[in-house]
Amino acid sequence: MYSKAGFVLIFVLGLVSSSWGFLEHDSWITVELQHSLAANSESFSFRGNVTIPSLNSGLANVEQPDLSTADLDLLKKLALGNEFYRLKATVVYSNGAKAQFITSNKACRLLQAQLNDVLWVSLEPSGYVTGITVSQDTAPATIECTQEDVNKLLETQFSTDVLIRHAELAPVPDTAGFIQKVEREREARERGEVRDNRGFFAKYWMYIVPVVLLVFISGATNQDGAK
Repeated sequence: MYSKAGFVLIFVLGLVSSSWGFLEHDSWITVELQHSLAANSESFSFRGNVTIPSLNSGLANVEQPDLSTADLDLLKKLALGNEFYRLKATVVYSNGAKAQFITSNKACRLLQAQLNDVLWVSLEPSGYVTGITVSQDTAPATIECTQEDVNKLLETQFSTDVLIRHAELAPVPDTAGFIQKVEREREARERGEVRDNRGFFAKYWMYIVPVVLLVFISGATNQDGAK
């Protein structure tokens, strides 16, 4: 009969193994995009969906409907007020897990870029999303938007490029190999198989240096006595 601790351990191992099952192979994620078009408001409205069928390949399908006239007016108002455009991204994994990220950028930059933006999806080595940020490729013409900049907006739909950044694992020290090497050297010393290939001075410098110092000091003393 299994104890309660045994059942708990089996349950935990089952959860870990299911997580590993998701991480060990290439998987897909979906990202629901919502944006806030009002300054100092926690209200978000639907913007579109991003589907990444393969995290390894990085290909993405983006579906974003046209903005309504009311939404365009709110976006222009944000730009004229030099306010931030906020984007909420809800990530849904193939195993049902969810994660949420919020990123922001100047609304003026978005208008100057004609609603063209870049969605950066950062992944950890195990495959989970660690961050989502939005940016524009083109540098802004001016720091703040004027009515002329707003009037130049011709697009009514977002055009989004999705780029995936994979985190690289840092070098891991080969601790096991080092321990094995030390163990082999210790065993070889015990068997007398270790050969010292160092030069004569490198081997016996701790004996030679004191003798040289004594000779030098003795010579200096003799010279002082002769004077």
